[in-house]
Amino acid sequence: MKRLKITAVAGTIALIGGAAFALNSIPSSSQASEMTVYKSESCGCCGGWVDHMREAGYAIKVVSTDDLAPVKIMHDVPEDLWGCHTAIIDGRVIEGHVPAAGVSAFLKSSTKAKGIAVAGMPLGSPGMEALGATLQAYDAMAFGAGQPTRFMTFRGSTPLGS
Repeated sequence: MKRLKITAVAGTIALIGGAAFALNSIPSSSQASEMTVYKSESCGCCGGWVDHMREAGYAIKVVSTDDLAPVKIMHDVPEDLWGCHTAIIDGRVIEGHVPAAGVSAFLKSSTKAKGIAVAGMPLGSPGMEALGATLQAYDAMAFGAGQPTRFMTFRGSTPLGS
């Protein structure tokens, strides 16, 4: 009888844990909106970033363009934060190789910033993976509410300090 109770309790815990895991994998309301990504059609690393975001549950519409400057200027992306692609979701700007964890945290945050950016193309960031390479630590910077400020730091796609 005691063994039956233990089995029942263990089964209930497993069921609750499985349900929680399943619910966590469902895209949040911030991920339910479609993200529009402006990128060069020939850019492979941008395609890798789009794949990373789709795998994280984001619906993506890709707009191919070889002149991204007008998009960046229209959305007030500081020139020193320009990356190789620009995404817009719910009126907020995602610039460059920001990992999905950073995008999700930014969209859920109460910051007044208009966007988040990873300047350049850090090795190991989504779309910039290279087998056997040493991953660089890099910052995702929030912008559009005063001076750009560090929002999160990453190594590869993993937030540091979490």
